[in-house]
Amino acid sequence: MTAVHTTARRPIDLDDVPGWFPPLDRLLFTWFLERQARQEVRGDLLELGVYMGKSAVLLGQHLHGAEKFTVCDLFEGDAPDEANQAESTKSYASLTRRAFEENYLSFHDELPQVVQAPSSVISGEVDPSTCRFVHIDASHLYEHVYGDIGAARELLGPDGVVVLDDFRSEHTPGVSVAAWEAVLNRGLRPLCLSTQKLYATWEDPEPFQDELLAMLRERNDIALSVQQAAGHRLVRVKSKAVKAPASPRSRHHVEVTEEPKAAPAPQPAPVRGRSLARRIAVDLTPPVVTRAVRRAVKG
Repeated sequence: MTAVHTTARRPIDLDDVPGWFPPLDRLLFTWFLERQARQEVRGDLLELGVYMGKSAVLLGQHLHGAEKFTVCDLFEGDAPDEANQAESTKSYASLTRRAFEENYLSFHDELPQVVQAPSSVISGEVDPSTCRFVHIDASHLYEHVYGDIGAARELLGPDGVVVLDDFRSEHTPGVSVAAWEAVLNRGLRPLCLSTQKLYATWEDPEPFQDELLAMLRERNDIALSVQQAAGHRLVRVKSKAVKAPASPRSRHHVEVTEEPKAAPAPQPAPVRGRSLARRIAVDLTPPVVTRAVRRAVKG
């Protein structure tokens, strides 16, 4: 679907879009999505919770052919319960669907499919086993995250990847409990852990991790450690001033070319055979006096 872009905010690149999407996670999103492209893994993209569209803009860059991108968020709508409404009012009071759409359309010609509703409806909006990448960043309450993880498992196809945001932040314990419960009891297999996000799959994690580790070990801007816990290989990564991959430029970006420098003002040609004092005397003295000066100089 196409919409008219009327935003008063004009983001030039991804850094201008409000939101929390560190360079390391931009790098990891890009790596997993590009790996799927190399492996010719096809499927749709899904994001639960979009805020102002920062990660959605990046995801939209990785659509291929007839693939679809769906986003789901309450925006300014009502939450399904009091706890979720309080969370939304406290953390996302400024979020509107219009703000998201204007930001997204700064970088793309068409909007994704936008579902303005609680994330609990997503299984009725997206067909089972059709997605290859799901980003969960909606409610931080345990009950909602538990349901979002279940929906992701239902909607992901072969070689699908799910990303859980805020899985270890001190202010989001509900996400932590739901995430690790899914690892221990619901078959979720960790792929890697960044400071902010858990990357995981319900497939065999070893092929993902072997390729990922090969890439990470070639970089000197990422701190890497590998641990074992409860039968899982946990790949932990932390940024050491990592640079994000090149981000898309918006339609508002204008190439600035250097203006040609103005030519210097022409200088008067020097008068040969006359000193500065003689030139001044000639130029500033009345004609009668000048003739007298000339005779004196000659004499």
